[in-house]
Amino acid sequence: MNKCKKFIYMYIDGFKNMTLGKTLWKIVFIKLAVILIFLKYFIHDKTIKTEYITKEEKIDFVYKNITKE
Repeated sequence: MNKCKKFIYMYIDGFKNMTLGKTLWKIVFIKLAVILIFLKYFIHDKTIKTEYITKEEKIDFVYKNITKE
């Protein structure tokens, strides 16, 4: 248990003492947010929610699109 605490405190102290790393982590999170927003609004298919009401209809739609040649 003592080794686990030392391991955790090592990471906590490492993140506290970062200077450049904090900026890089902020950039990573901003890029991730932009990618997820882009995927949500431009790539995500909304036809499943609007056209198909029951679960069976949704499953059938996905199955037909996956097995399309």
